[in-house]
Parts: sequence; structure tokens; C-alpha cells
Amino acid sequence: MSEQDEQGANRLRKELPEEVASAENPDAENRDADNPDADARADDPPQDARQERNGPTGRERLLKGLWPPRLTRAQLIVALLLFGLGFGLAVQVASNSDSDSALRGARQEDLVRILDELDDRTQRLEDEKQGLEKQRDELENSSDQAEEARKQTLEKERQLGILAGTVAAQGPGITVTIEDTKGTVEADMLLDAIQELRAAGAEAIQVNGVRVVAGTYLADVDNSVSVDGNKINAPYRFQVIGKPQDLEPALNIPGGVVQTLEKEQATVTVERSSKIVVDALRAAKRPDYARSSSQ
Repeated sequence: MSEQDEQGANRLRKELPEEVASAENPDAENRDADNPDADARADDPPQDARQERNGPTGRERLLKGLWPPRLTRAQLIVALLLFGLGFGLAVQVASNSDSDSALRGARQEDLVRILDELDDRTQRLEDEKQGLEKQRDELENSSDQAEEARKQTLEKERQLGILAGTVAAQGPGITVTIEDTKGTVEADMLLDAIQELRAAGAEAIQVNGVRVVAGTYLADVDNSVSVDGNKINAPYRFQVIGKPQDLEPALNIPGGVVQTLEKEQATVTVERSSKIVVDALRAAKRPDYARSSSQ
């Protein structure tokens, strides 16, 4: 082969590189013939390059907007308020559920007694209302209004003296005796008994010779209880003036005072009486600052 022929062949190989490659690799040429889309895919850019060129996808933008969360101060305050409201509702629902469970497990006679007690309280309030209305009518219709006003004032003073513990009182009621041999009865249990008796219509209460009034306080002192600073020991004896038919059931309601004390291994006895004497007195205390508005 002459030098000119060799130069022409070399020039031909430079101009036709694909044909040379195909000749060297016939399998690749066959695959390209079988798959005509291969050239098109080869010309497409990689997926990562397309995403980088087109920007983030919708899902990526959504995730980026949701996390990390960006809370403003107002949103945080609203969230805390909603949390507090939800917690309060949950506690209220739980409390109501406990009360409903206690009543659901009560016996029929216990439910009847609770209903009777509520009816009695309603009747007492209605009687008090009618009494006040009667006093008003007598005062308005009396020919001697000054004398009638004086009588009502004296009666009111007597009633207030009983409530304040400055005068003795007697009448029907009950005597409650609490035996505490284990020393498990505490001041809050006796306070619950006093509050239950007051709610049932007790008009005068005396505990171990100490008069109970509106400002009475109880405290635990050296394995015993003090009432208004006066130390008392078991057995605790309550003398209570009021309607016995209302006072005794109030102590014996399911989950009430008697059951609570019995769980503490204390013994409770309740006796009705047609005459209870409450003679422990409290000294009348003059207010330091309050004065009658009529002066």
C-alpha cells in the first residue's frame, strides 16, 4: 500500500469513529438495533440533574414548610391555653365519673335516703323563705310597727346568739360518739363530720365541751385533735341540735362520714334524742373594725 493510500485510510477512520466502534463491538450495535429508545435515553440528562434544574418537588416543599415548626408567641400562648382547658375538662370528667360510679354501686335504700335528704334540704330552705316573708308581712301590716320590729329584733338576736355560741340552746337532735382506739382519726375527718351536719340543718354543735361556731378551726396536735386551740381526746362526742330525721341519714350516706371513719377502724354510734343540751358558750367578740351601718 502506498503512502497516499495509508493517509486516506487514516483520514477515513478519523471521520467515521462510530462505524469503527460498531465494528469493534457488534453486540452493542445489535442491542441498539433491538432497543431503538436507548439512544433517546442516552441523550436524556440524569434524574438528579433534572431535579436540580427544575427545583425541589412539591413533597419536598411541603416537608420543608412543616419541619422544623415555626411558632409565634401568640400561637404558643393559644396552645398552652388549649392544653389547660383540655386538662381541666379531663379532670372534671374523671371526677364526675367517680361520683357516678359511687352512686351506681349504691344500694336502692341508700339512693332513696340520699334523695330524701335532698328533698329535706329543699324543704328547709322553703320554710326559711316563708318565715322571712311572714316576718316582713307582720312588720308591714302591724298597727304598732315599732313594737313588732322590737320583737323581731329580740328574736333575731336570740337566733344569732345560738349561731354565735354566746347563749345556750336545747332541742331535739342527735349524739354522735366516735371511738378511736387505733389513733387514726384526724382533724380533717372531724371537720368533714361538722360540715356534713351543718349541711343537714344542724343549728348548734358542741364537741367534747367546745362550742362549734362559724369560725371554728380544727388541727392535729400530738396524736389528738384541737378545736379552736382546745385539745380534745377520743372518744369524740358530738352533741347536735337539729331535726334527727335529717341529721342521722346525712352521716350514713354511701361514702359519707360513717363509712370513712369505719375504714380507719374507728367505731361510730349515732343516737337520736328529743332533748339535746348545748351549753358550752363562747365569749362575744367585739369587731375591731366593723361597725353597724345604722349608727
